[in-house]
Amino acid sequence: MIQRLFTIITISFLIFINGCLNYTQVTTIKTDGSGNMFIHYWMKWTSQRDSLIVEQLGIFNKDSVFKEFSSEFSHVTNVEVYKVFTDSTIHSKIELNFHSLDSLNNTPAFKNSQLTIKTEENNTKVFSQFIPPIATGFGYGSKNFSISFIYYLPGEILSHNATEIDRNKLTWHYPLDEIGRGKLITATYQQFKLKETPIWIYLSALFVLVVVIVYLFSKRIK
Repeated sequence: MIQRLFTIITISFLIFINGCLNYTQVTTIKTDGSGNMFIHYWMKWTSQRDSLIVEQLGIFNKDSVFKEFSSEFSHVTNVEVYKVFTDSTIHSKIELNFHSLDSLNNTPAFKNSQLTIKTEENNTKVFSQFIPPIATGFGYGSKNFSISFIYYLPGEILSHNATEIDRNKLTWHYPLDEIGRGKLITATYQQFKLKETPIWIYLSALFVLVVVIVYLFSKRIK
């Protein structure tokens, strides 16, 4: 989606629009490998003509966006496309759930992103995502593009190449001129242990069961 999104924009109308595009992807991965993702991309337009060109590309069309992020392994829960006239911006927001991060590679949006989580020794995990190269062209300033990836990984971070980190929250933020021929974002982490059911839940269930049996038995005797 990232490559398709920016390639369409640069080829089709960067020569007409003097605005900037922003892309933010926030992903939370759970210990069982499933997770959820929130994506928000938006841009400015300088005239009503620009707005019409943008809408015709499909990246700000609700049905097209829904199709791009859908597959049998992921579930799109919300798609919003809207304009903010006070600052002349147009926005797309997508929310989805996935069975595993790798399964997102089956969606049209992420077919070139090489999303993976590999398991190594001692329950160590290695996360990675490839950001494809994006050509700006036409003399358009690449610093007018802003790309951010935020990942919440389910473990203690051991190594990474993120631009910012706060515990298990990692942020990669780049202008397009830092993407070059493509960039691999990656992090290694020691996965948290799967949550076990507390013993008190079993004891509570057993107590309730005993009470019910005693009640039914006493009622039968009467």
